[in-house]
Amino acid sequence: MTVFFVGAGPGDPELLTLKAARIIGECPVCLYAGSLVPPEVVACAPEGAKVMDTAPMTLDETHAEILAAHKRGEDIARVHSGDPSLYGAIAEQIRRLREDEIDYQVVPGVPAYAAAAAALGQELTIPEVAQSIVLTRMSMQSTSMPEGETLENFARTGATLAIHLAVRNMREIERVLTPYYGADCPVVVAYRVGWQDELFLRGTLADIRKKVRAEKITRTALILVGPALGGVRDFKDSALYDPDKPHVLRPVAGVDLVEDHNT
Repeated sequence: MTVFFVGAGPGDPELLTLKAARIIGECPVCLYAGSLVPPEVVACAPEGAKVMDTAPMTLDETHAEILAAHKRGEDIARVHSGDPSLYGAIAEQIRRLREDEIDYQVVPGVPAYAAAAAALGQELTIPEVAQSIVLTRMSMQSTSMPEGETLENFARTGATLAIHLAVRNMREIERVLTPYYGADCPVVVAYRVGWQDELFLRGTLADIRKKVRAEKITRTALILVGPALGGVRDFKDSALYDPDKPHVLRPVAGVDLVEDHNT
C-alpha cells in the first residue's frame, strides 16, 4: 500500500489538482485535517471509504490508522491543507513511515499565499518593488523558530512577507515591521482563503490590528505585508517581453542567437 500526502489547496474543492482528486477518489481510506480542510474537498472519496477527520487525533492515533490500513493492503489519502511542503506537519509522519518501511508519495497543492494573491487579482513580485517572497511564521505557543529566522531579520530584506499562524500576534508584527516598512506599508489579512466565508482585510501596519480585532479573527488567517500589495502602478515593465532585451526564444531581427547547451 501507499500513503499519499495530498495537498488539498486552501479550501476551494475546485482548486484540487487533477491528480489530488483522482487519488482521493481511489483510496479506500481518507484521513483529512478537518480543522483546515472542508468536508467538500474529500467528498470525492469512493463510496464506502473510511473517511476520518484527524483534527482531534494525535500523531500516534493517526499512525495507528495507517498501520491498520497497511495490514489490509489499502492505500491512504492523507489530505492536508494548502501544499504539504509548507507547515504540513508531514515530516514527523514520514519519519514513522520510513521506520515501518511503508511507501509514501507527496502530491503538491495550491498554497494559501498563491490563492490569496489570485483572489486579490495581483502579482506579489513587481519589478523593482519586490522580487522576493518570504514564507514564515511566528512561534507563539507552537514550535519555536530556529535561531536567525526572526521576523526582524526577514524585515530587513524589504521583501513581501507571507506570515502564517500569527494573526493573534498582530501587535508584535506591527511593532517589529514598522521601523523597516513604515507605518503606511500595505497589509492584507486573508481569512479562510478558498472557503465560502473567506474574508480579505486591507489596511496598513498602523491600522490593520484594529480591523482584525473588529472582525474577531483569531485563527486560519494569512498575513501579507509589503509595498507590492499597495496597488503600485508606477513601475517598469519586466525584461521578459522587452523587445530591446533579446533571448534565445526571441532574438533580435536579423541576428541569430545560439543557445549554449553547456550552461
